Amino acid sequence: MVPANRYGAVSGMSGFQLKMTQEVVTLVVFTAFAMLYLREPFHPRYLLSFALLLAAVYVMFRK
Repeated sequence: MVPANRYGAVSGMSGFQLKMTQEVVTLVVFTAFAMLYLREPFHPRYLLSFALLLAAVYVMFRK
């Protein structure tokens, strides 16, 4: 396995940016897993939480 900081060094991302990216990927994958495999319903309030997380990513990555 390649450590995450190695990708960060190549892409120019900081540790905080890598962590935020990891959280977004994890959330998307788990949401798909919960809906498709666990048959969990998708509530509209989840859209707000996704939007807030994406806003945090936007703020973190803007220069």
